[in-house]
Amino acid sequence: MKKAGIIGGSGFIGSYITKQFLDHGFQVKVSTTDITRKDKYEHLMVFNHSENLYISELDVTDKNALKDFVSDCDVVIHSGTPFILDFEDPKTQLFDPTIKGTENFLEVINNTPSIEKVVFVASVAAYNTNFPFPAGTKSFTDTFNETDVKFTSNESHPYAQAKFLANQAVENFIKKNSDLHFEISSVSPVMVIGKALSIREDSTSGNIQFLIKNNMAPNDFMKAIFDNDVPFAMVNVEDVAIATYKTANKKGLHGKNYLLSSETYKASDIHAMLNHKAPKENPIVIYQNNLAKHDLGMQFKPVKEALNSYSN
Repeated sequence: MKKAGIIGGSGFIGSYITKQFLDHGFQVKVSTTDITRKDKYEHLMVFNHSENLYISELDVTDKNALKDFVSDCDVVIHSGTPFILDFEDPKTQLFDPTIKGTENFLEVINNTPSIEKVVFVASVAAYNTNFPFPAGTKSFTDTFNETDVKFTSNESHPYAQAKFLANQAVENFIKKNSDLHFEISSVSPVMVIGKALSIREDSTSGNIQFLIKNNMAPNDFMKAIFDNDVPFAMVNVEDVAIATYKTANKKGLHGKNYLLSSETYKASDIHAMLNHKAPKENPIVIYQNNLAKHDLGMQFKPVKEALNSYSN
């Protein structure tokens, strides 16, 4: 059996990725930041083929721990960067674990001969740190795809800036190392929606859905969303997991970074659908998904399905 190491494999997106690999016959090693916190990973134990699942404590800023984690893996998925909107110290909570963690990871995998494929679960922030607001001079209705000029701003949320810089580190690593023994690919989902597989209530993605469902604005970010009725490009968390698995198991995708996106709706219509009401406007596709459809054979589910899943 091949072994997949999934950093962050018990999180909101990571749990679905873990399930994909178990369902397809892999041994799966999942990292957790605190092995004593069983609530972080006990939901994985009920998956089919969980006898092939291993849980390992990991600090992504610790190179030695990273070496141990990836040492016997054929495939490694990096889905372990923090998604935090309300923070106290952006350096220690966001920039260090995201950027330094990525740099350490790249150094370690370059010295691990067993690895055949690496997939980064990045973010739309790798392309536009202002998301869900438009990039640069674009409008809310202007489309965006992988060929567009990437946009970043020091005024963007530190989470988005950290994800952008981490993606730059990956791109620079690929440019500087033309003779790697493995392939690196990335997937960059827009707003990920759907129901968490764990019973934990600290998922940022889940909390954003909760706030929109209940018209709650506890911070300036959410207030701006409601005040401007901002359109959100969304993608089903199951689709993110499927795309990650497909990217990991298809050769010839080295250096590619796929936008994962389904439909775009305004915040008011997301609120309506989360409360089992019909949206007022038809969906549009702002963040294009043609590359993922072409290379990965993806068929993205309508977002209403994921919103219903969350609200139920």
